[in-house]
Amino acid sequence: MPSTLTDALLDPILAADPAGPRITYYDDATGERVELSALTLANWAAKTANLLRDELGVQPGDRVAVLLPAHWQTAAVFLGIWWAGGEVALGDDLSGVEVALVTADRLDEVDAVGEVAALSLDAFGRPVADLPVGITDYASTVRVHGDQFRSAGAGAALGGAEVDEVVRSAAAEAQRLGLTPTDRVLSTAAWDTPEAVVTNLLAVLAAGASLVQVAHPADQTRRVESEKVTRQLAG
Repeated sequence: MPSTLTDALLDPILAADPAGPRITYYDDATGERVELSALTLANWAAKTANLLRDELGVQPGDRVAVLLPAHWQTAAVFLGIWWAGGEVALGDDLSGVEVALVTADRLDEVDAVGEVAALSLDAFGRPVADLPVGITDYASTVRVHGDQFRSAGAGAALGGAEVDEVVRSAAAEAQRLGLTPTDRVLSTAAWDTPEAVVTNLLAVLAAGASLVQVAHPADQTRRVESEKVTRQLAG
């Protein structure tokens, strides 16, 4: 069993198809479209893991709160936390959490957390405006970190489940959904609970498929054709 959940998910994809599209993100409210290959996703995850370890002090076994929408940067945050050996904490369960990654409008939900990084989720990497003193700006900080990371050991990874259990759950969901490496999966679904993360993100990665994630969806009919969508997940 690989030492971290990120190793388990990314290693097979990087070996099979490092350059092909892995996550394509749309925001129909802004017109944003961002496409990441497995290699680019791994680089962002490595930058995030380095930020978490070197600046926010995350150690293997630490719980890290994630209060973010389903977004390509959120996928990098998840993978970075797991690479650093941390456990992703979702929702309002902040017990034992010393580090959090959040959008600016949710800062008040983590005011008792020791280290906080805020994400603008801006397509051009613009920082969050007027951040309070002591809050790290993810966009301006993560870019200076290296895009390679030597993964650390880990215990729990998601919702109290350890790496091997999450891997099995993701593989079982991929099988239940009938996903294959050739699938292009369109989704508007959230990643706000452990179960949602497994079904709507990790199962796609575990299958070796690629994800088209859409925020604020408008008409999807043309997108199904243009993105060669083969499967859809309900939002």
